[in-house]
Amino acid sequence: MTASRREFLQQSAAAAAAAGLAASIAPPLRAQPAPVAFQGDPAHKELALRAIDAARTAGASYADCRISSARSQNIGTRERRVTNIGDNETFGFGVRVMVDGTWGFAASSNLTPDEVVRVARQAVAQAKASKRAMVKPVELAPIHHPPVPNGTWRSPIRIDPFTVAIEDKVATLLEANAAALAAGARFVNSQMFFLKDEKTFASTVGTVTQQTIYRAQPGMTVTMVSADNRDFQTRQSTDIQPKGLGYEHVLDADLKGKAARWVEEARQKLTAKPVEVGRYDLILHPTHLWLTIHEAIAHPTELDRAYGFEANYAGTSYLSPPEEKLGKFRMGPAFMNILADRSAPGSLSACGWDDEGVAPEDFYIVKDGIFVDYQTTREQAMWLDWWYRQNGRPTRSHGCSYAQTWADVQFQRMPNVNLMPGERDLVWEDLIAATDNGIAIVGDGSFSIDQQRYNAQFGGQLFYEVKGGKITGMLKDVAYQIRTPEFWNAMDMIGGKRSYELGGAFGDGKGQPAQSNAVSHGCPPTRHKQINVINTGRTA
Repeated sequence: MTASRREFLQQSAAAAAAAGLAASIAPPLRAQPAPVAFQGDPAHKELALRAIDAARTAGASYADCRISSARSQNIGTRERRVTNIGDNETFGFGVRVMVDGTWGFAASSNLTPDEVVRVARQAVAQAKASKRAMVKPVELAPIHHPPVPNGTWRSPIRIDPFTVAIEDKVATLLEANAAALAAGARFVNSQMFFLKDEKTFASTVGTVTQQTIYRAQPGMTVTMVSADNRDFQTRQSTDIQPKGLGYEHVLDADLKGKAARWVEEARQKLTAKPVEVGRYDLILHPTHLWLTIHEAIAHPTELDRAYGFEANYAGTSYLSPPEEKLGKFRMGPAFMNILADRSAPGSLSACGWDDEGVAPEDFYIVKDGIFVDYQTTREQAMWLDWWYRQNGRPTRSHGCSYAQTWADVQFQRMPNVNLMPGERDLVWEDLIAATDNGIAIVGDGSFSIDQQRYNAQFGGQLFYEVKGGKITGMLKDVAYQIRTPEFWNAMDMIGGKRSYELGGAFGDGKGQPAQSNAVSHGCPPTRHKQINVINTGRTA
């Protein structure tokens, strides 16, 4: 794109006029990280301003422009060889507009001054054409902080993964594989994934931001095979979760150092006792529980699902209709608090501003066991205007807007959704010591959930029999079945701050056409009384 950037820089008069759209305003109310230098192209800011100015001139009452330069890299190995190396880049911009209460959107990978104007006008024309199908005009909630005319944010990384040589990354993985093979693994796969996304945003509200977002995920899977070759068991490195960090996450993960333990755990699974069907007290480790939170709390509290506007990827929500659930539905015991954020350092959903230029705020979804709020965007917040007014709260977005790429229109995506620790300083071992007849589950596994996210089944990585407050051995073929409200209300113990950990996923799908986002879920270990457990290995 070098030639087009030079061309733009020659358009100084137009750039100066566009820059005038961003007024000098006080900083946002939410505490922001210290400003950092944006590493991307400075011309992007002026191009984004040019786009929204063109949209407004064409008749838009609101417009925003997102420019993204994203690079991703994945490296995979198996035993002593490299299986894949992928390095991809995507670059372009999208313009979203509103005309008389109707949305329009257009995008292009050709980032030039003339093209941003053309695409902005195309988005306006689309909005005008869509007006004939409008049922009710879209309203946008006000932004809860003053516009940010020159905001910058960067993931808190120490080492940019794209400055580390491929040879060094491959060597790290192969050394980890060698350690697993030396410990007796029959097969071993290891991988790394990295993302760097430089995003520029501008809107007619007056907000202009530039953010650099990093994500990293190292991982390993070891496989053990029985002596008669009739059984095999795997151990995935679910205790190493993806993070919004740099290459230091790979170094800190220490795949090589942990490989022997994972091999031994896979070996123990070969001789583990099949679980007896029945009801047990479950002690759930954070490396497992994050997924249950994701499926049974985070997705059902997306407001578009609750209103039936979203039904892809496992349906709508049991928290519907909002008029009957908000402030009334008991999700769990009084010590249960679910807090959403996009600010936790190293979390996957962390950012300075969402894709509507809103500085996200921390907010409770569940407070003292009662369901009190949904995840919202500026458009969705207006759907709950009645609730916020009724409770003396301002009607405003929680900063949950996100688009997978510049070519996708942004919509509601979840922030980090976290089960907060309890007041007592309890850890994993304390919950086990307090349990007479239970099963302790470590790591996430397969799962299924119904179309209202009301009934579900979850597996895991490691299962331990607990008798008389002690782990007595390993189990296999374990899965538990839940009805969501009963499951959370059966929670009678929760870990404290020391036991709180972040889990998460890179690929959380939603929408049609589908988009994927990355999200973290923090939690301590918990205990749930008398949960139904089935044996997944039974053939009769």
